[in-house]
Amino acid sequence: MSEPRTDSKLIRVALLGNPNTGKTTLFNKLCGLRQKTGNYPGVTVDKKRGYLKVDGNNVEVIDLPGINSVYPGSKDEELVVKYLLGPGKIVADVVVVVLSAINLKRNLYLLEQLKDLELPIVAVVNMIDLAKKRGILIDKHKLESTLGVPVFLVSSKKDDGIRELKSAFLNPVSRTSVGNHFIEEDKLGLLTKFASVNKSQRVYENFLNLTQPLSNDGKFAHKRQAFITEEGVDIRQLKKNEAILRYKWINAYLPQCVTERKDLATDLTSRLDRVLIHPVYGYMIFLFIMFFLFQAIFWLASYPMDWIDAGFASLAGYVEGALPTGYFTDLVTQGIIPGVGGVVIFIPQIAILFLLFSILEESGYMARIVYLSDRMMQYFGMSGKSVIPLISGMACAVPAIMSARTIENSRDRLITILVTPLLTCSARIPVYVIIIGLVVPDRELGIFNLQGIALMGMYLLGIITALIAGFCFKLILRSEYKSFLLMELPEYLPPDIKNVMVSVWTNSKAFVWNAGKIILATSIILFVLATSGGEKFDNAEEIVHEENSKLSDEQYKAELTAFKLENSYLGVMGRVIEPVIKPIGYDWKIGIAVLSSLAAREVFVGTISTIYAIDSDEEMTIRNRLKTEVNARTHKAAFGLATCISLLIFYAFSLQCLSTVAVTYKETGSLKWTAIQFLYMSVLAYIAAFIAYQLLK
Repeated sequence: MSEPRTDSKLIRVALLGNPNTGKTTLFNKLCGLRQKTGNYPGVTVDKKRGYLKVDGNNVEVIDLPGINSVYPGSKDEELVVKYLLGPGKIVADVVVVVLSAINLKRNLYLLEQLKDLELPIVAVVNMIDLAKKRGILIDKHKLESTLGVPVFLVSSKKDDGIRELKSAFLNPVSRTSVGNHFIEEDKLGLLTKFASVNKSQRVYENFLNLTQPLSNDGKFAHKRQAFITEEGVDIRQLKKNEAILRYKWINAYLPQCVTERKDLATDLTSRLDRVLIHPVYGYMIFLFIMFFLFQAIFWLASYPMDWIDAGFASLAGYVEGALPTGYFTDLVTQGIIPGVGGVVIFIPQIAILFLLFSILEESGYMARIVYLSDRMMQYFGMSGKSVIPLISGMACAVPAIMSARTIENSRDRLITILVTPLLTCSARIPVYVIIIGLVVPDRELGIFNLQGIALMGMYLLGIITALIAGFCFKLILRSEYKSFLLMELPEYLPPDIKNVMVSVWTNSKAFVWNAGKIILATSIILFVLATSGGEKFDNAEEIVHEENSKLSDEQYKAELTAFKLENSYLGVMGRVIEPVIKPIGYDWKIGIAVLSSLAAREVFVGTISTIYAIDSDEEMTIRNRLKTEVNARTHKAAFGLATCISLLIFYAFSLQCLSTVAVTYKETGSLKWTAIQFLYMSVLAYIAAFIAYQLLK
């Protein structure tokens, strides 16, 4: 949606709330946008802006990351607090605090803190439809009079109450102040000194400066102690005292506003959780779900992939016959079409992967995976919250690393960032699928597909390696405090078909667009390098004719094509790097593909498709072309078992993605840790590929 006109006053609305209260879903409902939503915490890790019109008035809505309190413990919470307490404190005309109707008590703690900041607050109690299913009845008017702020009961999934909420944006909202319910408490002095911005702005600002989650500054402890000495208080004790006071007040008024009728409950969630988060059955079910997911990628995608592969081979043949013979025709048929086809062929599998992940997110099961994994992850230097970036890394490492902002512990967050690229992302799928297809038969083992089992094996390899790497980093890095997991398990919900399809479309389009641009450019560059060269290239016909005068026309043509490719600029580059890659089983053609895939892993397939299309005049599919390729040095299959296993292992461990390198530097702010991540993954990939090839050759 385009930005609103500036001919009328812009009304600014900020959405705040605990994680997993449905803020992003509400944001999408208000603005009609397609931001990523999920039935688990940590979806929003940065500010999102959207626009709408209400009765002719322009409204800007800002969706902020979920926070548990106004004291920042992670990067995303820090972002929100800085927004609230930044220079000038120009926050918003309306601050919408989103509360979950099924976990109102915990959410009200944040609301009570925000009230002390004298903000123009409107409270939105979301998921009211789910509360009714659990027998939770909320008295809107009593809650409104008790809180002293406007209250709206809504269901962002079903549009209930959305129209009334939009209308509220047009009405001036009074600014709240510190509640009178603390006046008679003996600890009022401590509370107001630490919790009221109105009375002690400096305390807030100092606390913000002293609690940078990623701070490895040796002066941290000294600054904290100096502040405690100056103020004469202990920060941690003040936080504890404040929580006790606020929850004492919440416990006093909440029963007057909320009634729980167990006899009206139709709660399926509790019954399902007895099995799905069981300490034994829960893990077994999780493994079965993952196994099914990877099987489905092959089951459902095999036919459309074959059609696309054959279609691009036919397209190249048709274009070659339709266009006049010349350099441009060769560029299109041997460069652009094979390169782009190397990406498009994997759209079905990428789409299916995102479809299944979206269903898991929408249903609420993803939060259960976080809960199940927390205790285990502690042994490997991470926490349950690390599972969200790690699982997200199976789609793409870039947003996954950004989502690590939700992790409070600086050591856990850094370890999560360093190991996340080891998880198999969607960019690796094209590489895995095409190589697995060369060495693993496409047949069934009982009800399971062998290639699907191999693909799951690659995912498990990435997961196991990430855990081992995390354990190693845990031994190196020390933490200031022990991690803990604070989250609420959401209600199980039927996946919203619209959200699922939007997620599939958005992610698939992003994959094709981002990879397609790189591969198209790479294909053109590779074709130019492969069809031009030095003196030997220019005199190729004479040299080949002299050395092979007794060859038939067909043999001569094949020998000439091979000679030109080897002596082109691309061939010369390949020969330079061949001594380095020879020990791991690659010839210069594979080496060029590996080198070009530093831009993005999936470029490997496009590069291979382009190189071997130049070296072949047959109308063959990509898979058949690679199966028939022979290594000129060894006279064996270029993609034999040893080489293919070496490639699979190399791409499982190597950091072949410059975007991931860039986002790691952005999130850590450290060139040292960015370099360590790239180097340890590259060295691990080379050594593992070397061992695999030498054992299997």
